[in-house]
Amino acid sequence: MAFISWALLLFLAQLHALHFTSRAHRADGGGNLTHLPAPFLCHLDQAKALLQLKNSFFFGRSTTTLPSWQDGTDCCLWEGVGCDSSGNVTVLDLNNRGLSSYSLDPSVFSITSLRYLDLSQNDFSGGRWAIRRTVWSENIPATGFENLDLLTHLNLSNSALYGQVPIGIGRLVNLISLDLSGDCYNGIRDMNTCNGLGVPNFDTLLSNLSSLRELYLDGVDLSSSGAGWCTSLATSVPHLEVLSLADCGLSGSIHKTLSRIQSLTVINLQQNHDIPPNRFPEFFMDFINLTELRLSHINFEGWFPSRTFQSKNLRVLDLSNNPDLSGHVPNFSNASCLETLRLHGTNFSSLKLTSYSSFKSLKDLSLDGNLIFVEYLSSLGSLGSLFQLGLVLESASQLKPIFSWIGDHKNLTSLTLVGCNFSMTAPSSVGNFRFLRSLNMVECNLPRTILSAIGNLMDLQTLEIVSCTTHGSLSSSFGNLKNLRNIYIDLCALSGPMTAAIGNLTNLRNMHINGGGFSGPMPAAIGNLTNLRNVLIIDGGFSGTMPSAIGRLTNLKTLEIHDAYIGTIPYAIGQLKQLTWLDLAGCNFSGSIPSSVFNLTKLTKLDLSYNSLRGEILPSIYTLPVLHDLDLSWNQLYGPIREFNKVPPWLVSLDLSRNELSGPIPKTIVQLTRLAHLDVS
Repeated sequence: MAFISWALLLFLAQLHALHFTSRAHRADGGGNLTHLPAPFLCHLDQAKALLQLKNSFFFGRSTTTLPSWQDGTDCCLWEGVGCDSSGNVTVLDLNNRGLSSYSLDPSVFSITSLRYLDLSQNDFSGGRWAIRRTVWSENIPATGFENLDLLTHLNLSNSALYGQVPIGIGRLVNLISLDLSGDCYNGIRDMNTCNGLGVPNFDTLLSNLSSLRELYLDGVDLSSSGAGWCTSLATSVPHLEVLSLADCGLSGSIHKTLSRIQSLTVINLQQNHDIPPNRFPEFFMDFINLTELRLSHINFEGWFPSRTFQSKNLRVLDLSNNPDLSGHVPNFSNASCLETLRLHGTNFSSLKLTSYSSFKSLKDLSLDGNLIFVEYLSSLGSLGSLFQLGLVLESASQLKPIFSWIGDHKNLTSLTLVGCNFSMTAPSSVGNFRFLRSLNMVECNLPRTILSAIGNLMDLQTLEIVSCTTHGSLSSSFGNLKNLRNIYIDLCALSGPMTAAIGNLTNLRNMHINGGGFSGPMPAAIGNLTNLRNVLIIDGGFSGTMPSAIGRLTNLKTLEIHDAYIGTIPYAIGQLKQLTWLDLAGCNFSGSIPSSVFNLTKLTKLDLSYNSLRGEILPSIYTLPVLHDLDLSWNQLYGPIREFNKVPPWLVSLDLSRNELSGPIPKTIVQLTRLAHLDVS
């Protein structure tokens, strides 16, 4: 017995040492990696492969240049790299570095000792997704993954990878976690990458992955899986714990064979609109280990079962946006554990009010108007943990007591109101929102007095107004929102000029306006917003000249404006030396391209298309060192196309079409070896 104990202690000590050398890093608060020394240098062939991978990246918008990755140094100490005690590279974690490349370089497949590979939240489209919102060819290698047969964790999510999921991934028999997810968000704030992957045969992908515990394929096209997708899962991955197949185009019903995977703790099937209408699968209530159940937008109908969820650890239940689902919300074995309950967009008629007395951990609650009435809210009392609330109020007739109940929850920081007719309540009722940090109003009726009252919510950090009916413009009271970090106005018919009081919002980081309905010039006071990082204005309604005060926004990284201005591009725009993205397409600018643009040495994208710019294209514009995309099309530029002797090596797209250019195409165009899109017609 003593020998067994000694052997066990020795094994645990060796395991402890292996853990710290194999991972060799932990993320610190700044997102960098802190390394522990490895006893051996990494193998030279693996260091060479890593350097080849680094050389495939460009760093125009990245958070790091991988400075520790230097030839002749120990790669086990490089950022994102970990080794085992023999110097074999077992960990490569470059998650969320903002790296760009034209495809996943095959050099990574020669590091066959890898056990953990995370390249998520980078851009393997070479910037083409961000530039064109499309990718022209598949960029995920069809072969090579099968070489990494020791892999236990593979994460390629949100990396602008396109094409069919390689067969080799289905041969990684040691995989414990697989994440290829990548939902594209098509809203006005989408500046990031997503994947566009498809699986032609779901059975083939899963058939050898019996060790899998976590499967994330959100946004991956599984439409070819047909009716048998549940059977494929139950047969091939019987020990699965996390199943996330949101927005996958699933077309088969949720089959009872899924009940065989009793180890499931997370089930996320939301946004699969093609699943045939059917009743809620009652066997979901028997998963005793279930912690999350997300089933929004999947066509449930009929009466919800009256049974109790057997799991005592259920934290998240989302049944929202199933309009034909009716009945009562179920009982819970341990209601005090529930943190998120989303029921908006359903046809539930009432709740068992007494069951809510023990929902002491509830943090996120969303309800439809059918469930919102004075008696019910009163019975809820105060939910002390609630910090996020969403209410669909289209059928609510008594707003005052509802708003009063909201005001009683002083921990509430985020509120979403949909379909709220504020003309039914006094402006003073908005004072109940005084503790909020985030307010999102969608399809609401906002009288002028209500817009003015919102300006008194001094603690607001995020304000969203989407598809609302407004009666006037933003009032001067908006200048009181001095803690505001983000403002989003989308498809709202605000009328009149933007108030100059906007210049008081000196903590603003992001301003996104799409279809704002403003009139008159953009106020010069916008130059006071020196903390702005991102500005996106599409059809804001502004006219006149663009104020030169915009040159004072020296922390700006992204400036994208599409509006009907007159006059020239302000020379002061050259003062925005942190800009990586400048898009002024379709703004009706005239005159020449200001030479100050050549000072913007961090630009990766420059789009001045669809204006009335004149003059020759000065060769200096080709020398911006990290430029990926240059679009000067649909202007009145003239003269010859100058030689490309000093063109940045990263240029992916060049469009000079629909101008009045003359002369031959320069022979030096052959030097643009990375060019994927060229139009000089």
